[in-house]
Amino acid sequence: MKLFDLLRKRHSEYKIEKTSSLSDDEVAELVKTAMVLSPSSMFSQSQRVVVLFGEKNEAFWNLTLEELRKVAPEKGFEKTVAKIEAFKGQGTVLFYSDTKVTQKLEEKYPLYASNFPGWAVQENAMLQIVIWTALAEANIGASLQHYNPVIDEAVVNAFGIDPSWKLVAQMPFGGAEFNNKPKEKLSTDTTVIIQK
Repeated sequence: MKLFDLLRKRHSEYKIEKTSSLSDDEVAELVKTAMVLSPSSMFSQSQRVVVLFGEKNEAFWNLTLEELRKVAPEKGFEKTVAKIEAFKGQGTVLFYSDTKVTQKLEEKYPLYASNFPGWAVQENAMLQIVIWTALAEANIGASLQHYNPVIDEAVVNAFGIDPSWKLVAQMPFGGAEFNNKPKEKLSTDTTVIIQK
C-alpha cells in the first residue's frame, strides 16, 4: 500500500481482539523498527516505549481502572469500566519521553532551552503515528488514549518504569475488522494556505 492509503486506513479502532495477524514477538519487532526510523530533533532520541502483552497488559488496564475509580464520579462509572475492558486487546504501547535527555539538551543549548519540551512532544507524536500506521498496515487496530497523569505514579511503581520518563499516551491494539467510516474533515480550503 502507498503511504496515503495506510494513513487512510489508520484510525481509532475500539473493537480490538486479543490476537492479531502478528505474534507478540512480531509486534515487538515492529515497534523497535518504528523507534529506529522515527525522527527526533537534534537527534536527541528522547522517546521511550513500553510494550505490554498478556498478563502485563491486563494488569495495566486493571490498574488504570482502579486509579480512575479514585477520581471519577461513581455515577456512570460503569461506562468507564466497559471502555477500559474494551482496551484489553493483544497489547498496549505506553509512550514516554525521557525528561533527562530533554534537560541535558536544555543545558547544552541554552538559546533553545525553552523549545526542547515542545520538540520532545513533537517527536513523540511522530513516533505514535509511525507505530500506529505500521500496525494498521499489519491489519492491527489501535487507538490513542490519555489517562496520564492520573495513572503515572501507579504505573511507575507497578512496572518499574524510570520516574524520569514522562508518560505521554497509551495505545491499546489488537486484531480489528477496520469497518469504520472515515470522519468528515474540514476542507483544505480552510486549513491549508498555498502561496506562490
